[in-house]
Amino acid sequence: MPLVSAAPNTNPLVDGRQSERAMRVRRGVQILLADMGYAVFPELSLANGRRADLTGLSKDGRIWIIEVKSSVEDMRADNKWQDYLEFCDAFAFASLPDVPQDVFPADVGFIIADRFGAEITSPMSAQKTLSPARRKAMTLRIARAASQRLMAAEWASGEDIR
Repeated sequence: MPLVSAAPNTNPLVDGRQSERAMRVRRGVQILLADMGYAVFPELSLANGRRADLTGLSKDGRIWIIEVKSSVEDMRADNKWQDYLEFCDAFAFASLPDVPQDVFPADVGFIIADRFGAEITSPMSAQKTLSPARRKAMTLRIARAASQRLMAAEWASGEDIR
């Protein structure tokens, strides 16, 4: 299923795979990261086939990946989160206030969020610095995906962009 749909009367930037709870977390984290000066990109496909829930790109090129978990069950079912670590400078989980923080690994960052904002309650886990080649590849991946989504959103709006 493509992330962007050109179907009428739908938001082309929401693919429908996320629950309402997950979307509340996503919105809050996006607000926090934007306030911190990050460009935030949701649902970024990585070179290893995984899809990062949120990817933040700072003004100086640092890359954060945030994995959204909407429930205890969602966290317990996730056995792939470590696959994201090689693609970011820092990693964190984000969840709602009613999800106990103790179900998340203690050695990674944690963000508590709701639809109005978020707060980092455990520092972002510092990964080793990305190699210049990996940083360039990730930055290009973010830029190309953002451009493709913007173009799809313009087309879905019905405006003739030619």
